[in-house]
Amino acid sequence: MSSEVKFKNHVVTEDNSSKSRVKMTDLLVRLAKEKKHERNSNIVLSIATVSAVAVLGIILSI
Repeated sequence: MSSEVKFKNHVVTEDNSSKSRVKMTDLLVRLAKEKKHERNSNIVLSIATVSAVAVLGIILSI
């Protein structure tokens, strides 16, 4: 009964289907941005790891 009240005035139009399309170029741009972000985060993580190993090596050599 309560679902009937909630969706009583709900209207589905055909315009929703045309607006839900996604352009391939938009997806490719988003993919390129995500790859760039992932590459940059991998570089930062690698630099942090190398720095930690270098500091540990310096401490152990003293």
